[in-house]
Amino acid sequence: MNAKVTPNQDTAGIRLAVCAEMVFLDLPMEERIRRISAAGFDVELWDTRKHDIEQLVATGATFSSMTGYSAGSVIDSDTSHDVLRTAAELIPSALQLGVSRMVIHPAELIDGQAARPAYRATGQMWLAGLRTLEKLGELGAEHGVTFTLENLNTIADHPGIPLARAKDTLAMVEAVSHPNVKMMLDLYHAQIGEGNLIDLLGRALPHIGEIQVADVPGRCEPGTGEINYPAIARALDAIGYEGTVGMEAWAESDSELALARFREAFTLRHSVPFGAGISTG
Repeated sequence: MNAKVTPNQDTAGIRLAVCAEMVFLDLPMEERIRRISAAGFDVELWDTRKHDIEQLVATGATFSSMTGYSAGSVIDSDTSHDVLRTAAELIPSALQLGVSRMVIHPAELIDGQAARPAYRATGQMWLAGLRTLEKLGELGAEHGVTFTLENLNTIADHPGIPLARAKDTLAMVEAVSHPNVKMMLDLYHAQIGEGNLIDLLGRALPHIGEIQVADVPGRCEPGTGEINYPAIARALDAIGYEGTVGMEAWAESDSELALARFREAFTLRHSVPFGAGISTG
């Protein structure tokens, strides 16, 4: 069985994806992907250099996104060329997998931590970020992929990453204004760093390439923490979002249960009218 999620009445046109790096951790990657795909989800990946791309393709899964660079920082003029170089090196894998979204971060990460911590954003960082994103947009347009800039939290997971908050990544994407540069809006990170998620969704809507979710605290599946994801689902329906929502979350206990909870959170229940007060820009 290799069922795929298709837009339907329950999810209001939203495609659901699951990060294979964070569930079914006792299984080889190819088997994780098969489990996720058989359950009806698209698949997200991190560093594809660790895997045999042909074996991943052979699973028959639909791949949603992957990490889009492996070195350098978009906001550092001394290393931004490494972002561009490694992004170009990864594009053949993206095309082979059928991935249309390649994820980048506001600064270089090594094992999830800032490679060169900095706690103050400068004008030079802004300019370097804009120029790098513009060049990534040109690269993406050439190959038919979109680079998505992910917001990060600097409180719990990624201290020392300047310009990482959702308001900053959104401002950068808006300023670049390129169809092949969008925002990877991670609601887990946004909740920790800023909150006010439903208003954020409305403001960011024209620039969202994909949305990622996990609950707070713990970074486990929806329903295990404080974020009201059914309300998020209704808000997305109200503003007309029809893209992908990816679960980038650890399974609190059982991976099958985590996938079921994720699907349930984004299965619409319209018993309560929703949408009043949502801003779309």
